Amino acid sequence: MADAVVNAAVSATPAPAPAALPVRAVLPWALFVGLLALIALYFVGAEQGVTSVFAGTDVHEWVHDGRHLLGFPCH
Repeated sequence: MADAVVNAAVSATPAPAPAALPVRAVLPWALFVGLLALIALYFVGAEQGVTSVFAGTDVHEWVHDGRHLLGFPCH
């Protein structure tokens, strides 16, 4: 009989609700991560030739394998 009282008390306890995450707190971080992703995509995909930010082929050589992994032709 004591087990029934303990089981009833445990099952009557409500589960805690998850904390709400406000959009205003997430939006600046999402924009920042999106901007970093676009910059990384530029350096991997287009950092050579006419649109090059840095002269020479150093950046191209650093991201060369990443270019092929993502399907960007480079030679």
